[in-house]
Amino acid sequence: SEQYLMHVDPSNQVLAVTTFGGEYCPWIEGTIMPVVWKRMWGAGKVFYSSLGHVAKDFEVPEVRKIVERGMLWASK
Repeated sequence: SEQYLMHVDPSNQVLAVTTFGGEYCPWIEGTIMPVVWKRMWGAGKVFYSSLGHVAKDFEVPEVRKIVERGMLWASK
């Protein structure tokens, strides 16, 4: 799966991170970037995951479980 470099609001509760390897972009080697986070937004809830670039990625049980749990949390 692709890794995304992004600005992240410090009020997000980070649930999972990735470390950039630098194979394609040597200048970001070792950068730790959130890939799953959650937060409250007013009276609502926000869940974000950058996991899963293609449908096959969701065949990984751990990825599917993270997304399922995030959606359940956000829907309550």
